[in-house]
Amino acid sequence: MVKQERLIPLAAMEKLMKKAGAERVSDKAKVALKEVLEEYATKISSDAVRFALHAGRKTVKSGDIKLAVKK
Repeated sequence: MVKQERLIPLAAMEKLMKKAGAERVSDKAKVALKEVLEEYATKISSDAVRFALHAGRKTVKSGDIKLAVKK
């Protein structure tokens, strides 16, 4: 069994899906959503860091994140 890094808790995935209307959520569904969201968040974060560096900053700001999402 491969140990996964716990960046986003699985309980948060269940809460998100229940908020979206799911009555029950399988463990595999929680893991799948976690993987997709972490991959997407990593891509957005990477782009936001590049925007901050391009602007001559070391600090990533909310505008960098918003710009990265629009990209």
